[in-house]
Amino acid sequence: MITVKKLVKRFGMKTVLRGVDLEVQPGEFVALLGPNGAGKTTFLRILASLSRPSLGEVRVAGYRLPGEAAAVRANLGVVSHLPLLYGDLTAEENLRFYGRMYNISNIEFRISEVLEMVGLENRRRDLVRTFSRGMQQRLAIGRAVIHDPEVMLFDEPYTGLDQDASSMLDEVLRSVAAQGRTVVMTSHDLARAEDLATRFDILSRGIITASVTRNNLKKTSLPAFYKQALAN
Repeated sequence: MITVKKLVKRFGMKTVLRGVDLEVQPGEFVALLGPNGAGKTTFLRILASLSRPSLGEVRVAGYRLPGEAAAVRANLGVVSHLPLLYGDLTAEENLRFYGRMYNISNIEFRISEVLEMVGLENRRRDLVRTFSRGMQQRLAIGRAVIHDPEVMLFDEPYTGLDQDASSMLDEVLRSVAAQGRTVVMTSHDLARAEDLATRFDILSRGIITASVTRNNLKKTSLPAFYKQALAN
């Protein structure tokens, strides 16, 4: 579903990604972990067609970037710590706006379906600026799945959330993953990543230094695996 080969990204004289190789199978939930400055957000921006690679091959949902960016976006949902919602619109108006961008034919049914999934059906007619940070993030996931994408990218989605809001977001993410979507999520929260993901890849110094599936991780803990990967 996602194929990355020898990906390089430079900003002027600075090389952030130094030859990243990554293969994500359909239905996998990959947690991309690493220290600040490792290039995680840069990597997700390239997958989301928001930044162009300097070198290398990138394919998402069978389409090549950057040449087929429009087709990639049609099959992709993106959530970051910024919800990208309109505060003076209601929850359903935000979803209607984004749904029309994707020419969804059964938009009213889909809006209700998505609001139910993210637990906001009873707030559908409330202005988004009255929502808590956690509610806005749940609606942001609704925005990202409104067109039923095959691939979901989450860039530090828990940033700024309190414990209750984070727990609610856990349930929404599990629901998204249970529908068979392919998910890549960056996170600094190892415990949360270990609970949600089916695979863990460590990005350090601009390359993937280690990768392990949940089943193989049973031989050790994620923090121990992470520490060892950074030491290599």
